[in-house]
Amino acid sequence: MVELDSLLHSGYHNPVLRPLQVERTLTRSSLMYPIFITDEKDSLIPIPSMPNQHRIGINRLEEVIAPLVAKGLKAVMLFGVPNDSVKDAFGTAADDPEGPVIMAVKLLKTKFPALLVSCDVCLCEYTSHGHCGHLNADNTIDNDASVRRLAEVAVNYAKAGADNVAPSDMMDGRMRAIKQGLHDAGLSHRVSLMAYSAKYASALYGPFRDAACSGAKFGDRAAYQLPPGSRGLARRAIQRDVREGADIIMVKPATFYMDIIRDAKELAPDHPIAAYQVSGEYAMLHHAAAAGVFELKTAVLENIASLQRAGCSLILTYFTPELLDWIE
Repeated sequence: MVELDSLLHSGYHNPVLRPLQVERTLTRSSLMYPIFITDEKDSLIPIPSMPNQHRIGINRLEEVIAPLVAKGLKAVMLFGVPNDSVKDAFGTAADDPEGPVIMAVKLLKTKFPALLVSCDVCLCEYTSHGHCGHLNADNTIDNDASVRRLAEVAVNYAKAGADNVAPSDMMDGRMRAIKQGLHDAGLSHRVSLMAYSAKYASALYGPFRDAACSGAKFGDRAAYQLPPGSRGLARRAIQRDVREGADIIMVKPATFYMDIIRDAKELAPDHPIAAYQVSGEYAMLHHAAAAGVFELKTAVLENIASLQRAGCSLILTYFTPELLDWIE
């Protein structure tokens, strides 16, 4: 006979009771949609490795975003995809006033003033070598020069109207430099800072690099992104970014790193925790569903619920357009 203190079914037998067992409920405010902005202004270019995703030209951006805002879209993350001809060793084009990101910020804040516009801050899309910062003569990362440049870019995105800046480069000390730059520019009161604190050197970024044309031309990023098997480094990076002024802590990728998401929530209990369900995770779910492994909607919702259970309050996902419908 089952002991009385072993009985659990009664607490969730009735469907009305089941939501009471859920730590967090998915809402539209839980989602941020990552989008790729190309400098081909009239283009809407499908990304073959990412079903239903496009590189969007500035002249097509309103038509893409307006229906999503009407469905309740609250936040976007912008990634620039410049032409190869503007790339150089220093990422000079990253904050070009006529470049895709700054033009997109201004358009979105004009057309959709309530939309939270976040900008990824990195140099890999803009450097001729494809690395995330400046390089020394021996092709190692020049951390200090990289941090100075990243801070300049972040401040210029903020000056253009961005509500949030999110450095994804993984340079040491960049959070403090950006926070100081925002403060010096008189913007620290209105522009939040989201740290890609635990960003791993993952195999799951392939479709993104295809989308953003940002693959490294030599070597890899393992010297500055975290080793996939590491936990202590992630914990130290999270604590460092909290000390340096981050408003939001992010873990990337998401599904393979739910232990780190939980660590982040425990280490930074007073900060929102974000997870980026990256391009490889998105593609895997699509391809598995296409192969009949599971029904896409059911699997995506379970995946999102697991991220929230681990501790996330914000999820960056390419499934945002579908989730805006599915939340209904």
